[in-house]
Amino acid sequence: MTEPIAEVLADRQVQRVRAGAGLRLELAGAVTVLIDSDFRLLAAGGVEHFYPQLGTGVSGGLTVLTGSRLTGASVSPAGGLELSFDSGRRLVVPPDTTEHPWQVIGPDGPLFTAEPGGYLTG
Repeated sequence: MTEPIAEVLADRQVQRVRAGAGLRLELAGAVTVLIDSDFRLLAAGGVEHFYPQLGTGVSGGLTVLTGSRLTGASVSPAGGLELSFDSGRRLVVPPDTTEHPWQVIGPDGPLFTAEPGGYLTG
């Protein structure tokens, strides 16, 4: 039986954040979250918008994610992703009609892959 995304990502620490043509969150336990779609980072002070296709760098609130822990993860029925961190920030990837706007990858390959209209487990 496949574990829900919230259980797979629960309490994992962000070890490294990389950005460029997409966002890469390298987590403890050899788990990586890849985001190739536009996303928002929400904090008490406001919202930052990131557009990976324009060459996102690790800036602003993204720099605070290194060392923080995931406190929640959910997928909307339409395939959007929301990650919550102990820093109080939330990373939100809205539903996207492109192929694989986000993925969660483990040491043996994809665990969760977004598809238009929902998500698939690997």
